[in-house]
Amino acid sequence: MVSFEFVVQDPNGLHARPAGLLIKEAMKCKSKVTLKKGSKSADAKRLFNVMAMGIKGGETITAELEGETEAKDAEVLKAFIAENI
Repeated sequence: MVSFEFVVQDPNGLHARPAGLLIKEAMKCKSKVTLKKGSKSADAKRLFNVMAMGIKGGETITAELEGETEAKDAEVLKAFIAENI
């Protein structure tokens, strides 16, 4: 398993548009992608699960990837998040 943390830069948080972009990018990963915030966790490939987390701007989120291509997928996802979230 590979994990990394990121801070949501959008002051409106992970609302529909950025969440949708994140889901599309996560869907490209062969690995299982899970987002965690405190005691909450969600499958990063399911929009309603991510939206239900209520992620606000400035919050720190942990992304966990598990699978054969986890390291490669994590690097791609990190780069995407740095540019878009």
